[in-house]
Amino acid sequence: MSSPAAKSPHAGHRFPAEVIGHAVWLYFRFPLGLRMVEEMLAARGIIVSHETVRRWALKFGQEFANRIRRRLPRAGEKWHLDEVATRIAGVRHWLWRAVDQTGMVLDVLGQKRRDKRAAERLLRKLLKRQCRAPRVMVTDKLASYGAAKQELLPGVEHRRHRGPNNRAGNSHQPTRRRERRMKRFKSPPQAQRFLSAHGRIGNLFHLRRDHVTAVEHRAARTRAFKVWADISGVAAVA
Repeated sequence: MSSPAAKSPHAGHRFPAEVIGHAVWLYFRFPLGLRMVEEMLAARGIIVSHETVRRWALKFGQEFANRIRRRLPRAGEKWHLDEVATRIAGVRHWLWRAVDQTGMVLDVLGQKRRDKRAAERLLRKLLKRQCRAPRVMVTDKLASYGAAKQELLPGVEHRRHRGPNNRAGNSHQPTRRRERRMKRFKSPPQAQRFLSAHGRIGNLFHLRRDHVTAVEHRAARTRAFKVWADISGVAAVA
C-alpha cells in the first residue's frame, strides 16, 4: 500500500506545499513575470529560481484550476461570447472567450480561424463542459456566431450587440495584461495551457464588490482563500 507521502502531488519536491501553492497563486492571479515571482519569494527568504516557478506552474496550474472548477457553483444561464486577435509566434490567432452574466470565465479557446467552424468548436466545448445549453447567448455582430448557433443551439435566444460585447470584452483585459508581461505567448499550446488555468483560478477570486458591504466582501475573500488552501494542499487557516 502506498504511503500518504507517495500519494501527495508535492512528493519529491524540496519545498513544502505552502511555498509551491503561494508561487502558483502569485503567477496566475497577478500580472507577474516568472522573475518577479522569484523576487517576491526571495523577499520572504525563499530562494527559488524562476525556472522552478515555471515548472511548478506547468505541473500544478491546470490541476489546481480543475479542482476549482469542481468546487465553484454552476455557471449562469446567459453566455457572453467574444473573440479578440492576438499574435502568437508572429502569426495572428483569435482568442475566443465565453463568460456568464456575472463575468465568470466559462472557457477560452485559441484558434487560427474566425469563422463558423471556429464558433462551432467553441460552442461544442462549452456544451460539453457545462452539460447544458444557455437560456440566452450574447455576441457581437459577427455572422459566424449566428451560423454556429443555428446549427447547435437553434432554440436559444441570441442577442447581438452593435458595439462591443462588454461583459466578455472586459474579460479579455487580464489576458492582455499577462500577454504584455510575458512579451506575447510563445506558441499556441503554451497560450492554451496558460489561459485555461488562468481563467479558472481567476474565477475563484472573482469577487463582486457591487451591492455588498466591506464585511461581506472580506468574508467572501476569506472563503476563496480557504478553498485555494484546500485545493493546493495547504491546511486552511481558521
